[in-house]
Amino acid sequence: MNVQAQIKKYLAGQPEPKRSDMQELHRVTLQALPECKLWFFDGKNSEDQTISNPTIGYGLQTIKYAGGKTREFFQVGISGNKTGISVYILGLKDKKYLARTCGKKLGKASVTGYCIRFKALKDINVDVLTAAITSAVEAQNTSK
Repeated sequence: MNVQAQIKKYLAGQPEPKRSDMQELHRVTLQALPECKLWFFDGKNSEDQTISNPTIGYGLQTIKYAGGKTREFFQVGISGNKTGISVYILGLKDKKYLARTCGKKLGKASVTGYCIRFKALKDINVDVLTAAITSAVEAQNTSK
């Protein structure tokens, strides 16, 4: 199954109203990052054990591990969780970037060093979230 089909199946499997919110968030993210590479991570490790929620990924970055190995991975991810939706912005050097740039303007969301969690899209300002995603990806891409 290709990435587009995996994403479509994942979104279709979400309960309403989360499904509609995630479909809209997917559309908005693709509009904000039109040329990005798409990913689908099923949340399982190489031993087929579940290690996280499935995640739709956008963009491309190379992760460098302490031992010297590298791996390609997405820059932005969206994932459904038990209480709502998580948006991951990976690869940020400044762990206070998200809180500083969008925390107060975002609405009812919790913001950590790389994750924005909220219950429903109606609870947040989607334009602020989109701006945070695009500015973080641009900052990562220009610092390479």
